[in-house]
Amino acid sequence: MTALNGLLTPTEIVAELDKYIIGQADAKRNVAIALRNRWRRMHANEDMRSEIMPNNILLIGPTGVGKTEIARRLAKLADAPFTKVEASKFTEVGYVGRDVESMVRDLVEQAVNMVKSQKKEEVKIKAAQVVEDIILDLLIPPVKSSGMGFKNTSSAHVTEEGEMPTNEDELNERTRELFREKIRSGELDERKIEINVPQNGPGIGVVGGAMDEASMMNIQEMIGNMMPKKTKKRKLSIAEARKVLMEEESSKLIDMDDVKEEAILKAQNTGIIFIDEIDKVASSKKGNGPDVSREGVQRDLLPIVEGSAVNTKYGIVHTDHILFIAAGAFHMSKPSDLIPELQGRFPIRVELNSLTQADFYHILKEPKNALTRQYQALLASENVDIQFEDDALKAIAEIAFELNVEVENIGARRLHTVMSHLLNELLFEVPDIRNSDFPVIIDGTYVSRKMDGLVQNRDLSQFIL
Repeated sequence: MTALNGLLTPTEIVAELDKYIIGQADAKRNVAIALRNRWRRMHANEDMRSEIMPNNILLIGPTGVGKTEIARRLAKLADAPFTKVEASKFTEVGYVGRDVESMVRDLVEQAVNMVKSQKKEEVKIKAAQVVEDIILDLLIPPVKSSGMGFKNTSSAHVTEEGEMPTNEDELNERTRELFREKIRSGELDERKIEINVPQNGPGIGVVGGAMDEASMMNIQEMIGNMMPKKTKKRKLSIAEARKVLMEEESSKLIDMDDVKEEAILKAQNTGIIFIDEIDKVASSKKGNGPDVSREGVQRDLLPIVEGSAVNTKYGIVHTDHILFIAAGAFHMSKPSDLIPELQGRFPIRVELNSLTQADFYHILKEPKNALTRQYQALLASENVDIQFEDDALKAIAEIAFELNVEVENIGARRLHTVMSHLLNELLFEVPDIRNSDFPVIIDGTYVSRKMDGLVQNRDLSQFIL
C-alpha cells in the first residue's frame, strides 16, 4: 500500500501497522493520532498553523518490544523522512554540544534523497529517451551533414518492403532504428560499450579555526563545485551502462534548487526523528561526574525538540514541527528523572508491554515480514521449499520465551537467536539438496531434536548473540 499521508484515518494507520507489528495497541493508537494530527495541522487555518505543536511521544518499554519498528513503519506509511539517533552517543568522550544538530542534518539529507528519487521518477521517460540516443550514437554514429562517412551503399540492408536505401543518410537512419528496437527488446544487453563515467575526486580538506559542521560542509561543497568534474572511460555492458547513464541524465533533468526547497519543507512538516535510549541520559542523582554530563546532553537536546533553526548545507531548517519520538527501557531510571523542560516536550507517554509466549507465536506467523517468511525467501533462492508446521512455531515461541526469562529479556530479538541455531545446519547443507522436489518440513519433533542442547544448557552463554 502506498503512503497516503493524512488521507489515512487513525484506524487505517493502526491496521497498516498491525501487518508488521504484533500487539502494542496503545502505542499504535497514539502514533496514529500523531500522524493524523500532522495532516490536520497542514489543513488548519493559516493563522493557527504555526501555533499547533506536534504531540511528541515517549515510548517506554524493554528492548525488542517494537519501539523502533513502530516509528520506522510510521515514517514509511507517511512517506516521511526518518532518522534514528541514540541519545547515549552524545555522552561519549569528546562530545560537543552542537553535535545534537547532526540529527536534523541527517533528517534533511533523507528528505533530499526522497525528493530527488521522486523527481527522477517524474523525468524517467525523458531520461530513458536521452540514454537510448546516447547508446545508439555509440553503436551507430549518425552520419555527419558534411557528407563525410560511408558512401558505398552496395552492402545496404534491404527493408521489409524490399526497397533499397537511396543514400547514406537513409541507410544510417534505418540501421539506427533497427538497433533502437534491439536495444529496447534487450537483445543487446550483453554487448560492451565504452562510456565516460564520473569519477569522484579526492576529499577537500579545509584548514582553519573553530567552525561548525554545516559551515565546513558548505565550504567543501562550494570548492568542489568550482573544480572541474573528472571522468574516466569504462567498458560496460549496455545493461550496466543504461543504469549509469540513467542516473547521470536524470540528475541533469531535475532542478536541485527546487529539490532543496521541497526537501526542507518536507523535513520541517513531516519529518520524524527517533531518539533511542533516552533513558541513558536520565539520572536522578545530583552533583558532579557523569550525571552532570547526561543532564548536559538533555539541555543540548532541549532547543532542538522545542524548536530552533539549524543550519544545514541545504539551508536553514526549523525544527518546530518535526515529530520527535523518544524511547527507552527506563530500567535504572524513570521518565521523571529527565529534566522538567524536556519532560514537558513529550506530552504523550506510552508504556509498551513485554512480549508473551503467545506474542512470539504470532510474530512468527502473522507479519508480512515474519522471520519464517524471511527464511523461506532465502532458501527459495536455492530452489528449496521450507515449510514451518504450527507445532514448530509454538515450540520456537516457547523456547524463546523461556530463554528471555532465564537469561536476559531481549524481546523479539531472541527469536533470531533461536531460529539461527535451529536452521544453522540446514543453511549449511542447502546447496547439496536444492534439486530436491520435496519440501523441507520443520515440525515440533525437528525443533525438539535440534534445540535439545540449547534448552538443557542453563548457562546458554555460547548461544547468546
